[in-house]
Amino acid sequence: MIVKKMPIFQGFPDFDTVKKLSNSFVQTSDFAPVFYDIETTGLSQYSTFLYLIGAVVREDRQWVLYQWFSPSEAEEEEVLKSFAAFVKNYTCTIQYNGKRFDQPYLESRYQARKLPSPFGTMPSIDLYQSLKPCKELLKLPRMKQTDLEEFLHLPPRLFCDGKEGIRCYKKYQKAKDEDILKELLGHNLEDLMGLGAVVKMLAYQMLYTGDYKVSGAEREEETLLLSLTLSVPLPMLFSNGNENFYISGEKNLVKLLIPLSNGRLRQYYPDYRNYDYIPSEDTAMPKSLSSYLDKSLRVPAKADTCFTWFSCNEIFLKDPGRQTQYLKNTLPFLLDTLK
Repeated sequence: MIVKKMPIFQGFPDFDTVKKLSNSFVQTSDFAPVFYDIETTGLSQYSTFLYLIGAVVREDRQWVLYQWFSPSEAEEEEVLKSFAAFVKNYTCTIQYNGKRFDQPYLESRYQARKLPSPFGTMPSIDLYQSLKPCKELLKLPRMKQTDLEEFLHLPPRLFCDGKEGIRCYKKYQKAKDEDILKELLGHNLEDLMGLGAVVKMLAYQMLYTGDYKVSGAEREEETLLLSLTLSVPLPMLFSNGNENFYISGEKNLVKLLIPLSNGRLRQYYPDYRNYDYIPSEDTAMPKSLSSYLDKSLRVPAKADTCFTWFSCNEIFLKDPGRQTQYLKNTLPFLLDTLK
């Protein structure tokens, strides 16, 4: 087994930023994350094996990279053991598509080697799953990690991709060429550095989780203008919208423009299965109340019909609490209309 260790001086966000961004997904009093990425000889957990694990952790107020490389299948067990001992020092993991691939693959290899898994109930953040809701908001064509890196305007990668890595590894097994080893380790390093950049995109997720403060509200004729402040800056500016609303964001500021209907706004509710829609009134009503109405007057509410109306008056415009309550339920619905 070959083990590499080196400090990371730039490219990773500061620790406090990672902690703030992770707060909505992992609640732990002692936040100590390990970013990791694996390289394998194929996708199958049963007919392939692991040849490289890379991890980035915080040590002495500095991000540090570790890599465990297996020159042959026979040394896979040693890599698994070393990584298991390493992971136990941390409180959560961060990966890209880790819930569907990295962790299940590792779990399978630990089982195949009759070794205990180091993960147990350790919480994890899968950046792919966490950022998937933002695909339409950010107008992303696909959700591969490299697509997100392109959105962030990261420099083009220099080393081989995952598929080429498998061919390179097979060549290394035969030739033990140091240049090939550098190529394999370089690809894994680029994956990990990409994780450090992509994790900053969790700032967009704050719009879905309600982790913001309403910092301004005003009405211009039949349009409501809202300003939101985020505790962590957005890595890239964005804008999007449809007939329901328009949204834009840059750094810590997000602005919303929402059209009014005769001076009124729709307050949406996420638990639409507990509501009926009353077509004649163009409003939703809890089933506990609508059950007293004749069945011909009500239909089961859907996500886009589960709302009530309220006046966008001075009382609302001067009350950040009411504005926040309105947004916590309505903004996720509006974002979901960006198809």
